[in-house]
Amino acid sequence: MAYNNAWANHRLGTTIAGLSEAEFMAPRVGFFPSLAATLNHILTVDWFYVDALEGGTLGPAAWADPVPHPNVAGWRSAQAAVDARLVAACDSFTDFDAIVSVHRGARTQRERRDRLLMHLFQHQIHHRGQAHAMLSSTAIKPPQLDEFYSVAEAPSRAEEFAALGWTEGTVWGD
Repeated sequence: MAYNNAWANHRLGTTIAGLSEAEFMAPRVGFFPSLAATLNHILTVDWFYVDALEGGTLGPAAWADPVPHPNVAGWRSAQAAVDARLVAACDSFTDFDAIVSVHRGARTQRERRDRLLMHLFQHQIHHRGQAHAMLSSTAIKPPQLDEFYSVAEAPSRAEEFAALGWTEGTVWGD
């Protein structure tokens, strides 16, 4: 799921690279009022949860600035970095039942790692879907984000995986 999350963000980022800063920030219909706000929300929530999964205490400071990257290039770079952290963290876990401390300001939530990860991945899918719909109001065709990991489709994803520094073996442990 961490690889799939990073791949979907890579696809989305590659697609929106053609947007101007004005288009990225333009008002759109969605839970958040723009692509910039939606994608930066994904980013800051990733910072929050990945930090917790790594044992950190960043907490709500993660979203102190709701749009830390008001341009596509900045968002892409920051999102790729936190995606790499999430993949590395997940690759290092040996116990998905372990308890993670999530610092929420006035309180600390204690949650099983597997449940926290499922929440994070669902959150990202939810908001990427909104960004995908927002792209429909631009001149840029939204990318397919529900690719399958079937063996037969490996050649069609090889170039994207290479851009991410991955192989099929990286993802599947072959």
